[in-house]
Amino acid sequence: MAFQDFDKIQERVTAERKRKFRKRIIVGTVSVLVVVAAIVGGAFAYVSYEKKHEQVAKNNNKSNDITKDSQKTSQNPSPNQKAPVSAAQSVKPGQANKIIQSLCSSTLYKLTCEKTFKNRTEKSIALENPTTLLKSAIEAINKDLDIVLEKLLSLKTENQDDKDAIAQCKLLVEDAKEETLASMNKVNGTEVNNFAEIVPDLDSWLSAVMTYQETCLDGFEEGSLKSEVKKSVNSSQVLTSNSLAMIKSFNANLSSVIKVTPRLLDEIPSWVSNEDRRILRAVDIKALKPNATVAKDGSGNFTTINDALKAMPEKYEGRYIIYVKQGVYDEYVTVDKKKANVTMVGDGSQKTIVTGNKSHAKKIRTFLTATFVAQGEGFMAQSMGFRNTAGPEGHQAVAIRVQSDRSIFLNCRFEGYQDTLYAYTHRQYYRSCVIVGTIDFIFGDAAAIFQNCNIFIRKGLPGQKNTVSAQGRVDKFQTTGFVIQNCKITANEDLKPVKAEYKSYLGRPWKNYSRTIVMESTIEDVIDPVGWLRWQETDFAIDTLYYAEYKNKGPSGSTTSRVNWPGFKVINKEEALNYTVGPFLQGDWISASGSPVKLGLYDA
Repeated sequence: MAFQDFDKIQERVTAERKRKFRKRIIVGTVSVLVVVAAIVGGAFAYVSYEKKHEQVAKNNNKSNDITKDSQKTSQNPSPNQKAPVSAAQSVKPGQANKIIQSLCSSTLYKLTCEKTFKNRTEKSIALENPTTLLKSAIEAINKDLDIVLEKLLSLKTENQDDKDAIAQCKLLVEDAKEETLASMNKVNGTEVNNFAEIVPDLDSWLSAVMTYQETCLDGFEEGSLKSEVKKSVNSSQVLTSNSLAMIKSFNANLSSVIKVTPRLLDEIPSWVSNEDRRILRAVDIKALKPNATVAKDGSGNFTTINDALKAMPEKYEGRYIIYVKQGVYDEYVTVDKKKANVTMVGDGSQKTIVTGNKSHAKKIRTFLTATFVAQGEGFMAQSMGFRNTAGPEGHQAVAIRVQSDRSIFLNCRFEGYQDTLYAYTHRQYYRSCVIVGTIDFIFGDAAAIFQNCNIFIRKGLPGQKNTVSAQGRVDKFQTTGFVIQNCKITANEDLKPVKAEYKSYLGRPWKNYSRTIVMESTIEDVIDPVGWLRWQETDFAIDTLYYAEYKNKGPSGSTTSRVNWPGFKVINKEEALNYTVGPFLQGDWISASGSPVKLGLYDA
């Protein structure tokens, strides 16, 4: 499974031990066999009763008919787990329709939402945890993704670009299916009162599902084939949007119908081990005790990073540490989804460098140009450099693509020109890093915070306009966005002498609900006073985007001459707090890892 927390493994081990212990007690306690038999008989009757009603709950169909909605708007469960009594008692007769209407009230596609639950009865809902309704909504996404896969497999074309787009889309839809399954398993068995505990994961994973679908479509050139695929993908996009909306307002909406008492979250997640807590505090490499050492001169276990990754055990429990000694490693590296909790530590961001030169100019899709790809959950990198040397003539050329959930980068350097850092999906944290580029050089649809970073705008091709960011949120309920906090945005040495010839901006809207917040940062005069740039000189997304600034300083930190778009805001302290590490990334997992982090505002 792509998203498996190692505390869950421990939970299963503990559960298995308890089961064996109970078995020994039963076998050894001969004197109470009669009592046990009575209990077993009662349990059998109860299970039979439960199974009868579980079958009712499974008779759940959905409709792909979203026409009217479109006109109005343009994770493993225990098989023996039964519905919590507290949830069943909280639903009273006559409330089923009210619960469904309440859950659907905040969605953009209400008719589709209600159709998703249309075969649910008063009796089935009364016997279930109401979160089962949300699970069925996510199941509907998964079923629709199966339809998309069938469609992709049926497409016939002789055009190689189209073939490549279909192949890429298929992989992305499979990624989306993994995350919907992870979400379903996460919801399964969760009581209403505990729902808030799983919301961050659901938000992150389903936001990624939305992004995968959008990236699929982006891979096709405009034309009939793209239109055909888009029509197929549209239904699952609608269902994903509805699920995200329901998650966002689940407790609030249900509280008007049934009694909901949310439980407080733990301060530090249980999945964080003591080992994780010390890793990023380590300064002495010897004290780090790496599992593998990579060195080009042969002084380590491996001479390439890829060889070190291949040698990693398939089911390694804990954090796997790879020390990469000084050197320039000319290789394309992917930390795949099966390799969770990998840490890479280098000798310095300008000493240990992973480099490549793939680019869009070489007829390679932007998504596939990345020198380094981080997919496995919980990836950490410290004192590493990631580079794409295609140059400005290569146009889109990615140094690193990050889609690892709860990933951390400390004292790293990302160097390229256009599309340097692809912060693709999930929750990401960057601290004291250097990011260098020209056009859209921090882009993607992750929920990412850049803290204490130096962002350098470099000299590109004559006549080009530079943009620091291009955030790609496609739906208003996605919990994604870029936050640039306490950073410095300035001109690179090659741009300084000619910065007047190259207009530079904080960002531009890649997708409809693009969201970027720049706060408590120093903005040098390399940035144009208007601050933000339109997408290809159009009004695209200026009403629906969310661009905000708070307490920036420096020559271009003033907001007096900023764009007057409806989506641009100068926010106050209360609003800015929503985009700090604590609430925006549920950032206790960062501080628990041992990484330095500011959870709130610097001026607090």
